[in-house]
Amino acid sequence: MTDPATPAGEPPEAAPERQSTPFLVLQFFIFPLAIVAVCVGVFVVFGLIASEGRGPREYLAEVRTGSANRRWQAAFELSKALQAGRDPALSDPAFAEELTKVFQESGADDPRVRRYLALALGRLGDRRAVPALLDAVGARPGPETPPLDPDTQIYAVWALGAIGDPAAAPELVQLARSEDPGLRKTAVHALGGLAGADAGAALGAALNDPVDDVRWNAALALARRKDPTAAPVLVQMTDRGQLDRVKDLDPEQREDVILQAVAASAALGDAALDANLEKLRDRDPSLRVREAARVALERSAPSGQ
Repeated sequence: MTDPATPAGEPPEAAPERQSTPFLVLQFFIFPLAIVAVCVGVFVVFGLIASEGRGPREYLAEVRTGSANRRWQAAFELSKALQAGRDPALSDPAFAEELTKVFQESGADDPRVRRYLALALGRLGDRRAVPALLDAVGARPGPETPPLDPDTQIYAVWALGAIGDPAAAPELVQLARSEDPGLRKTAVHALGGLAGADAGAALGAALNDPVDDVRWNAALALARRKDPTAAPVLVQMTDRGQLDRVKDLDPEQREDVILQAVAASAALGDAALDANLEKLRDRDPSLRVREAARVALERSAPSGQ
């Protein structure tokens, strides 16, 4: 789900370097819910902190009343509990309102509290949280808006995409043109879940972004829309020579990029993409890629073939 990196309280001036790393890049399209992996890492580091039988209401109460160190841990556990999706509190409108209020009041708290609460709001999926999340990314600042934190912005943008409310589209379109590559790639990922011409146009523009992972996010999102303009970038994503030139991209991440592009290619039924899939099926050094290409070709073939 961190979609963002592990919360480390880095100063704003350190954010551009952090957000340019391929690891952060890949989180938003290779594993749209990859924030879970980082959360698990935090969970392991700090130990099993959840007691049996506790639910979202108990964790939210602890976010409000716990010690400084315990609040962010409770917010983390709350986001995990909401991911499970089994607690009765999830269907209670009052709980959504309370969680949103706690998020709004968390501006002066440990930044990790606010980030995990944004994650929790995204997993809850209640549209009433959208104004508060837009406030957190600086799209609709209010009179009591706290100073913007780059990591919190990324969490909040991810949450807006998870909620999928079209009301957030204009602000997400603006953020997709941000000078901050971290915000751009997260906004493009979020726009991928929204319908509408404006979102589609922003994704199309992102195909020409100078940052690799922004382009890749856009291509995957457009492929889900069955937009053929994604095809050239999808082919690039399967080119091992090009991927080798992407800084700090390790072999496992390269293969993940290829696998995502292969899966997306099946949705388009494009002749050039099918030819590329055939090449991957027959020649790629990875058995996983060859098998994925074979499956994608079967899915892209017209019925009856």
